[in-house]
Amino acid sequence: MSERDAWTTRIGFILAAVGSAVGLGNVWRFPWMTAENGGSAFLGVYLVIVFAIALPGLIGEFVVGRRGERNPVGTFERLQSSSWRPIGWIAVLTSLIVLTFYSVAGGWVLRYVFDSLGGDILLKGAGLAQTTAFGAPGAHFGAISFGPAALIAHFVFIGFTGGIVYFGIADGIERATKVMVPGIVALLIGLAVWAFTLEGAGAGLSYYLSPDLDYLANNFVSVVEAATGQALFTLSVGAGVMLTYASYLDEDRSLFIDGGSIAVLNTAIGVLAGFVVFPIIYSFGSIEAGTGGPGVIFVSLAQAFSQLPFGRALGAVFYLVLAMAALSSAISIMEVLVAYLVDEHAIERERAAVGITLLFAATGTVCALRSDVFALFADNLANLGLASGLLAFLLFAVWILRDEATEELRLGGGAVTDALARPWAILIATVLPIFLAFTILSGLPAALATLGEMLGGVPAWGYLAGAIVVIGLAHALVFREEITALAQ
Repeated sequence: MSERDAWTTRIGFILAAVGSAVGLGNVWRFPWMTAENGGSAFLGVYLVIVFAIALPGLIGEFVVGRRGERNPVGTFERLQSSSWRPIGWIAVLTSLIVLTFYSVAGGWVLRYVFDSLGGDILLKGAGLAQTTAFGAPGAHFGAISFGPAALIAHFVFIGFTGGIVYFGIADGIERATKVMVPGIVALLIGLAVWAFTLEGAGAGLSYYLSPDLDYLANNFVSVVEAATGQALFTLSVGAGVMLTYASYLDEDRSLFIDGGSIAVLNTAIGVLAGFVVFPIIYSFGSIEAGTGGPGVIFVSLAQAFSQLPFGRALGAVFYLVLAMAALSSAISIMEVLVAYLVDEHAIERERAAVGITLLFAATGTVCALRSDVFALFADNLANLGLASGLLAFLLFAVWILRDEATEELRLGGGAVTDALARPWAILIATVLPIFLAFTILSGLPAALATLGEMLGGVPAWGYLAGAIVVIGLAHALVFREEITALAQ
């Protein structure tokens, strides 16, 4: 089996985990979700869920990952038996879903960095583009968000991601995130200070921070669903990312301290991103509750930058922050699949990284070409996958590891960890599973409705046949050893 990498420093692990958590989840998806779900109404619910649900879940994923010292699939087999391997496959599938659409959004970011530096003007002058990012923001985003332009940008982004993962944990991921995460924070702070000086910034801060209880009361379930999905997405829990990262940890690390540090830093950066985005947008327009979409920070901010002195320079700085955030998160998601190939099939990391990069280049193609598929992946499937994955991890810790889970948690901890270990175990055995199950069941109809709209011409028997195939494949995966024995 290929030798596993390891983190060389604690700060390297924390920054890599924060980089995974920050990503586009905070700087792109958080303003998008906030704008679509009532601004401050969403923010309050989101903060509660981060610390009451996502943080205990993150620690649970750490516990399982460090105990198993493998990728999501190998961890469950090592700790129990092959019967739990499908749980690991849920995480792998969720990682595939997330990076499939994520790499397309990452491509948008790289395109806007290029455009901010004058690339759009050059392309238009050469007759290769009809719009510019700051001349006609809405039309430009519509032209480059899906189609051939989006496909090319997606290929470039996934190539950058694969190149970093190729060099491994210490030389690739850890070294890159030690530069990118501090850079993200420094640039966001500078942009936030500048945004506060804009005329109209107060309206943006009011939208962002003033509680809108009426909107929350009228849309409570949808806001909770969106906030839960965002909290899990932004902390990278449920997809096996943190499980995989924790598998490289030594036993002298406090999982409570590391998990708490990651949650606090990640949430602070997300809130900081809101202090940048909403004052800028409201200085040059506004957002109505329930509106927004994945292009909110591209269209709205490009419109704002176009009206400012040195707008292109400011845009280049902002989109550079976004690019670093996107890469730091994408490399963590790709590492889940690379670790699986290295651990379970003894494939050299370099070969695994190249193969997985090509896989995501192919899967992302569909999301780059079709906006409805992108929306299905980015909203419905990602939320369901993350919640399902985390629920499975926690049930494994409660049902299978049991006392071993608290024993693992206490390793590297102190008096505080000893005091919190038992309440944490009770929380992940009761409140979290019920809450996650509610989120999954309430979000499933919307996902099925969206899928039904995309497959409107499929008759009822087509859905039945598809369900039979999926269940058959799942059973074949779970009982493949028995099937092989019968065949012999």
